[in-house]
Amino acid sequence: MAYFPDDMPKPDPNWDDRAFWAHCAQRELKFQACAKCGTLRHPPTPVCPQCHSTGIVWVDAPAVASVFTYTVVHHASHAAVTPRLPYVVAVLDFSGLPGVRLVSNLTEIAPSQVRIGMSVRIWWDDIGEGMQVPRFSPA
Repeated sequence: MAYFPDDMPKPDPNWDDRAFWAHCAQRELKFQACAKCGTLRHPPTPVCPQCHSTGIVWVDAPAVASVFTYTVVHHASHAAVTPRLPYVVAVLDFSGLPGVRLVSNLTEIAPSQVRIGMSVRIWWDDIGEGMQVPRFSPA
């Protein structure tokens, strides 16, 4: 069962991030890195901001991340999420992947229990149409 209702808008992959979403569809969280200098980046971009190479490799992310920061959403940005209020949106750090952060939802935890630095583990939210969204719960 999806975390948000079926009528919640789905990601709309574009030229830059379609490989990211293709990996997610396989339940693989991977981040883009420069094939020349190794600089990691997210969201995906066509050119390395460090050396300007267009070479790309994809690096596996660990299953566990830590909360860099978060917010508790109390007002629905879309009518479909109203039944889930309040919910947590977090910015996550991944050990060994400097400079990479991912925005996602924290689930299975009361908003009052979320703490900066806490460990969280990925789970895959099947939102239909072959799409999987990485979400996180306490590790």
